[in-house]
Amino acid sequence: MSNKVRSFKFKTEVKQLLDILVHSLYTNREIFLRELISNASDALDKIRFELTSGGDVIDEKLSLEISITTDKDKNILTITDTGVGMTEDEIIKNIGTIAKSGSADFLDKLSDEAKEKDVSNIIGKFGVGFYSVFMVAKEVIITTKSYKQDEPAVQWKSDGLGSFKIIPFEGTQPRGTKIEVFLKDDAKEFIEKHTIESIIKKHSNFISFPIKIEGDKVNTVPALWREPKSNIKQKQYDEFYKYLTYDSEPPMDTIHVSIDAPVQFNSLMFIPKRSFDLFGVSKEDIGLDLYVKSVLIHHKNSDLLPEYLGFIKGMADSPDIPLNISRETLQENRVVMKMSGTLVKQALKYLEKKAKDKPEEYVEFWKAHGKVFKLGYSDYANHEKIAELLRFNSSASEDSEGLTSFAEYLERAKEDQKDIYYISGSSREALNSDPHLEIFKRKGIEVLYMYEPVDEFVMNGLAKYKKDYNLTPVEQADLGKLDKFESVEKEESEVDKLSEGEEAVFKKLMEKIKDILGDRVTEVRESKRLKDSASCLVNPDGDMTSHMQKIMHIINKDTSIPKKVFEVNKDHQLIRNILKIYKNDPKDPFIISTIEQLYESALLLEGYLADPHKLFNRIQDILLKSSDWHPGNKK
Repeated sequence: MSNKVRSFKFKTEVKQLLDILVHSLYTNREIFLRELISNASDALDKIRFELTSGGDVIDEKLSLEISITTDKDKNILTITDTGVGMTEDEIIKNIGTIAKSGSADFLDKLSDEAKEKDVSNIIGKFGVGFYSVFMVAKEVIITTKSYKQDEPAVQWKSDGLGSFKIIPFEGTQPRGTKIEVFLKDDAKEFIEKHTIESIIKKHSNFISFPIKIEGDKVNTVPALWREPKSNIKQKQYDEFYKYLTYDSEPPMDTIHVSIDAPVQFNSLMFIPKRSFDLFGVSKEDIGLDLYVKSVLIHHKNSDLLPEYLGFIKGMADSPDIPLNISRETLQENRVVMKMSGTLVKQALKYLEKKAKDKPEEYVEFWKAHGKVFKLGYSDYANHEKIAELLRFNSSASEDSEGLTSFAEYLERAKEDQKDIYYISGSSREALNSDPHLEIFKRKGIEVLYMYEPVDEFVMNGLAKYKKDYNLTPVEQADLGKLDKFESVEKEESEVDKLSEGEEAVFKKLMEKIKDILGDRVTEVRESKRLKDSASCLVNPDGDMTSHMQKIMHIINKDTSIPKKVFEVNKDHQLIRNILKIYKNDPKDPFIISTIEQLYESALLLEGYLADPHKLFNRIQDILLKSSDWHPGNKK
């Protein structure tokens, strides 16, 4: 080693990077501390390996730790580690150049965009994490001593403006590296202990070596994911979950994942007892914290878990991801994609086991998070698994709280029934009175009840269950398929069939109804589904369900009333009465009033009647007239 001070110029690409850092304004300057601590942790990892492998190491008894001290009078922040240290050649190589190829092209591309980018997207991308210190430093002095025997200590000094000096160090320096950061006037907040501590807790809290500020250890929360599952008690998981989420309650479930292949990573996933979705959750509010070697690189990374598993809280840590990969590149990173696939598989596997072994507890999970989980209908790769985990209320349930699965539905289904029927509406009470259900009640066929707008998308997205069973809305049911099933209801009284002449009159009445309703309906036809109701509206064959239609109207801000088929139950007493009136006088205005009333009542049930005043006034008028009406006596 030379006894003289030697000056060096930074390589061109380093000068470019420093210029970007020093002269561009960034809002995330705190990451410089994350980078220096990460470098210190790497140095400690290396010396630990040397110590355990029997290498010839000086200062063997030094505690492996990172120490941070401050000098407020001189505005100096000092970070010291007891790691491997560096020789003179190593410090010139490691600090004077950017090691990886392609850096110049990278910097050329970056320079035009730098002012608009978050600095964390560039720092460390080519092994240059150390240089982030010049965002806050007007000068940096590194004093380092290698672990190797007979290697003297050396100093490195630079103001970050294009050159650095190597200075012989005559004092006493233990093994490791000390970095003195002379803070700029606009970076004095980084001398405050509470600021330093908050940065460490945010980014570096799970570094495996002690981090001390003025002698006080600050990274006190253990990184449980690095421990064997058998060594961890549930109380520890609960405490870690509360630390991570600020939830006052322990989690409902804990999923501890340790994977060695195809990529190495560890993860702790927690299912909260309650939903945090009080006012709607955006994609930025969900995701796992992503760590690289225990250093946080992305808070709430939404690429690790799909939206339908967004209720899961937790973290994942992998040594196979570059420390400072940008958010844009994270989305395309193969390691992250493989991690995501594995995490989804593990989460679904856990829920499958819970549903099978602890069905009552699974119901509690569903009530808390089912609304979000239903979004899994868009995960085509996992359709079969997701279908098994879905739960719905049903006509077979005792109340709106009861839940059933597709598999349980089929256990109760009719022999040779190849359809799983469902209906959507605002409440159980509303659905129970829906005219479309009458034939299903008569035949004793179970129907799944859907109350959430997303349910329609779920059923359309899945389309089938186990490839053999169609998911069919009741209003699109093939009535011919239902005819083969025996009625389970006893007929209280048979309605007299119409005579041949009456049938002809009924056909004329149907034409009259179509004339009255005009182009408000696509067709008027005799109903095969109704028993207790006089009429109903049905979407034309092949169209979407009424509920989906309403959803699309809301999305598109469409206030028009859709044209539907008007079905008439010719065995209903009201229709028989109208038939008598029509037979006596086809032009009787009472017919028009009654048909208008039936149509608007059907619209009311469908949720499309915007102005109920006409309906209300007409009801009163019809009631008055009906009390006095009989054939041959019109008032």
